[in-house]
Amino acid sequence: MEIEKAGELDLCFGVKRAIDLLKGAASKYGEIETLGPVAHNRQLVQELAKVGIKRVDELGQVQGKILAITTHGVSPMVLSEIEARHIHIIDTTCPIVRRAQNAAKKLAEAGFDVIVFGQGEHAEVKGLLGWAKGKGIAALDVKQIGTSSLSAAWKRSNLYRLGIISQTTQGQPAFVEFITQLMAALPPKVEELRIINTLCQRTQRRREAAIKLARKTQLMIVVGGHNSANAKHLIEACSPIVEAHLVEGASEVEDSWLIGKHYIGITAGMSTPNEAIEEVVTKLKSLA
Repeated sequence: MEIEKAGELDLCFGVKRAIDLLKGAASKYGEIETLGPVAHNRQLVQELAKVGIKRVDELGQVQGKILAITTHGVSPMVLSEIEARHIHIIDTTCPIVRRAQNAAKKLAEAGFDVIVFGQGEHAEVKGLLGWAKGKGIAALDVKQIGTSSLSAAWKRSNLYRLGIISQTTQGQPAFVEFITQLMAALPPKVEELRIINTLCQRTQRRREAAIKLARKTQLMIVVGGHNSANAKHLIEACSPIVEAHLVEGASEVEDSWLIGKHYIGITAGMSTPNEAIEEVVTKLKSLA
């Protein structure tokens, strides 16, 4: 059996930067807390916990005076609430997410209503909507916009301006398709439409590398968190081409997947540690 890894498998720049900042803070201050997981990968969160970097899910759970904002970022309202509690902030927001936040802020300040192409319940998207200052909605389907409060507000006005950005880890083909459908559905009252490409290009390159490998293999294994948006997008990209499975670790690899397979491809989410990838490769070799 041959096993081939896709390109672009290392931890992304944003996650590496966050880990460096957190470890440096833990070394300086002792135990610190993060508001939510540093990134959507269980193994990574567990490893950081060993050096005193502990996760809390909401502000009410914070016990110390040092709190880290994760790579996904937060809204300005959350930042203000943390500051009001006199908690020192370590901000590890990914620079690419920061760029998307700035785009949402500038659009809102310029009088645009903002549509975020993304999952409404994702931490990054919640933060982006906060930077849109109450003038935005999240949607993955154009139909969601027609039933939103934003749509109702438009019906009461004569003209409106519309800005579109994306959750950074969404796929470019899906974003383009969303924009195409939205353009076809826009009412005549649209005075101005502004589209800002806030997609992470590293995510796009990883997706392209996974698709390239999937076209050569009989099975693709995506190593990543089950709640990781970019890992799920890798599965969505590979599944139409070849059988594909998402696993967080080696223990989730099933023997039955390998029956009749002699060429296996491996890719991984942006926050997947190399150790987790190597464990999966070792498991596959043992099964072979």
